[in-house]
Amino acid sequence: MRKSFLAFLVLLLALPLVADEGMWLFNRTPNAIFKQRYNFVPTQAWLDHLQKSSIRFNSGGSGSFVSADGLALTNHHVGLDCLAKISTKGHDYVTTGYYAKTQADEVKCVDLELNVLQSIEDVTARVNASVTPGMTTAAAQAARRGVMSAIEQESVQKSGLRSDVVTLFQGGEYHLYRYKKYTDVRLVFAPEVGIAFFGGDPDNFEYPRYDLDVCFFRAYENDKPVHPADYLKWSAGGAKDGDLVFVSGHPGSTSRLNTLTHLQFFRDVAYPFTLTLLRRREVLLTNYAQRSIENDRRAHDELFGVKNSRKAYLGRIAGLQDPAVLKIKADSEAALRQKVMADPQLSAAYGDAWKNVDAAIAAYRPIYTEFRFVEGGLAFNSALFQTAKTLLRLAEESTKPNGERLREYRESNMPSLKQGLYSEAPIYEDLETVTLADSLSNWLEVAPNDPLVQQVLAGKSPQERASELVRTTKLRDVAVRKTLGEGGKATVDASTDPMIQVARMVDARARELRKQYDDNIAEVLRQSYAKIANAQFKTSGGDTYPDATFTLRLSYGTVKSFSENGKDVASSTTIGDTFEHAADHGNEGEFKLPKSWMEKKTLLDNDKTPYNFVMTADIIGGNSGSPVVNRENEFVGIIFDGNIQSLPWDYQFDDRQGRAVAVHSAGILDALRKVYGVPGLVKELTGK
Repeated sequence: MRKSFLAFLVLLLALPLVADEGMWLFNRTPNAIFKQRYNFVPTQAWLDHLQKSSIRFNSGGSGSFVSADGLALTNHHVGLDCLAKISTKGHDYVTTGYYAKTQADEVKCVDLELNVLQSIEDVTARVNASVTPGMTTAAAQAARRGVMSAIEQESVQKSGLRSDVVTLFQGGEYHLYRYKKYTDVRLVFAPEVGIAFFGGDPDNFEYPRYDLDVCFFRAYENDKPVHPADYLKWSAGGAKDGDLVFVSGHPGSTSRLNTLTHLQFFRDVAYPFTLTLLRRREVLLTNYAQRSIENDRRAHDELFGVKNSRKAYLGRIAGLQDPAVLKIKADSEAALRQKVMADPQLSAAYGDAWKNVDAAIAAYRPIYTEFRFVEGGLAFNSALFQTAKTLLRLAEESTKPNGERLREYRESNMPSLKQGLYSEAPIYEDLETVTLADSLSNWLEVAPNDPLVQQVLAGKSPQERASELVRTTKLRDVAVRKTLGEGGKATVDASTDPMIQVARMVDARARELRKQYDDNIAEVLRQSYAKIANAQFKTSGGDTYPDATFTLRLSYGTVKSFSENGKDVASSTTIGDTFEHAADHGNEGEFKLPKSWMEKKTLLDNDKTPYNFVMTADIIGGNSGSPVVNRENEFVGIIFDGNIQSLPWDYQFDDRQGRAVAVHSAGILDALRKVYGVPGLVKELTGK
C-alpha cells in the first residue's frame, strides 16, 4: 500500500492546475471554469444564499442552516466538543446519542460559537500602506498588526458584527470578513458515536465508508430560536453519480504556496516532531481511558482528535519523504524563479523572496522546539494552565493601545476570548493531572538543563508538581476566573494562585520567543510569500485561489467513482451494506453496530438508499461538516472525511484517486425515519 501510495504522489505533483481544483473565495469565484466545464454559472443571489446559509463552528469545523427555525447541521465529530462538555457520568451524550423531542428539551452547549459570514471587503491597500520602505521587519510587523486591529475595531463599532482581517496568499492580500455570531447554541439530535464513527480508526481516511457522521443543533437569540433568512432546502433524492456538486466550508490550512525549503522543514522538523508528540499523547490517553468507563468518557474527545491528527500527519509526511515528489516541487519552483529573474522589473520586485524564506526557516530551526514547548504551550497540556496564561496576558495586554496588543487580545476578539475563558465546561482533576504531568515530563526530557524547567518543577517530579498545581489552583471555579479577568492587571498581579504563578514564571521567556517568531520568522515569511504570490499572478495570469485560512471557501466537482489497486470503487455505498461491512469484521470493536441499528436489521438489511458518497471537490481539514449542494443550491450531503489519496492535497490537489467523502442526504433521512423514529426532525428538514 505504501509503495503504490508514494508512486501516486510522484505523479500527482507533476500535474498542472486541473479543472476541479480550488478552494475559491466567495468574492472571486472561477465563473469561466464553471461555464466552460459544466455550462453553469452561479448568480450572485445563488452565491449570497449559500454564503449566508454556511456556518463556521469554533470547535474547528463547518456546517449549515437547514431550516427556517435555526436548525444547524454539522458532523458528529465537529459537535463532539459540545457533546463531551455537556455529558456527565450519568448521561453520556457521546455514547448513547440524544434527541430533543421538543425545543424545551434542547440542551445548551457551554461555549460553542457559530459564525455566519455576512460580507467581505478587500482592505489590502490600507494594510500595505502601513508598511513603508526602509522599515525593519519588527517595525513592519507592528505597523501591520496595528492597522489590522484598527480596521477590525472600526468595523465592530460600525456594524456590530464580528470582524476579522484575514491574511490571504500568505500576505499577498488582506480581506475584512464580517460575521453574524451566535453563542446560544443547543443540541437537537446526535446519533451514537458507534454509528457516527463506525469503523473507527481503521476506516478513518478510507473508502468505502458507512458513517452517520451528523449532529443537529439550534441557534438561539434572546432565548428564542433564530429564523435565518437563508437556509438550505433539503434534497430528499440527493446527489447521484456524475452530478455537479459544490462544497461551502471553512478549510483550515494548506501549504500549496510554500517553497521547497519550507516543505523540507515540515518533512525534517515539524512533522516528525508533531508525530512523536501525537503518538506519545495517544498512548497516554489510551492507557487512561482503559482504566474505567468513566475515564473513557472523559478522554474520548481529546483521544479522538489525537488519533485523527496522527493518521493525517502520517499521510502528509509520506509524500514529503519521497525525493521524487520534492524534485517535482523543486522543478516548478525553479521555473517560476527563472521567469522572475528573466524580467528586470520582476527580478527587482520579487527576486529575493525565496532567499528570504530560506533565512526565515533558518532562523526558526534553532528555536523551534523551545517555541513549541514554552510559547506554544506543549509543556503545559492543561486547560487550567491555558486559563492562567490567558488571564495573565489579558491583564497585561488590556493596558496597551489596541493596535499594540498581541492579536488574540485585540478588542474585536474580546467577546469570543471571554466566552472561552469563562466556559462552564467541566475540568476533570485526574485527567488534568495525567496530561500536565506527562507534558512536564516531556519538556524535562528535551530540555533537562534549562533553568526555567527546573524553576517550574520547584524541586519536585513532574507527577508531584502536576498533582500539586491541579489540586491547589482555584481556576476551576468560573467565578474566580471572572473576578481575575474583570479585575484588571492589579488583581491578577496580586494573585497567588499557583497556576498563575507558573504562568508568570514562563511568560517573560515565552514573550521573547513570540517576539522572535513574529519579527524574524512570521513577518519575513509574510513579506516573502506576498512577493511569490504576486510573481505567480504576473507570470501565469488567470484565476487563482489562496491557501486555506479557516475562512469560507467554495469548492466544486462531480460525484465520481475511482480505481484502486486495479478495482473500481463505486461512488456511493448503501444503508444495507453497513451490516455486511460489520459482519466482515465480526461485528466487534470499532465495527460493532449500535443496538438501535441491530434492532432494525431486518428492515435495513437490503436497503439500497445511498448512504456515503465521494466527489472530486477540493477539501482539507476544517471542511468537516461542510454542506454539499447541487445546481439548485439544495442540500445533498455533508462532508465528513477524505480518502487516503486526498491527504497530499495539503500541498497539491489531484482528483484521479483523491476524493472528498460525504454522508448522503437520502441516507440521513432514511436513518432518521427508520432507525431513530424522529418525525419532528424529519418534518422540519423536509416539510413532510
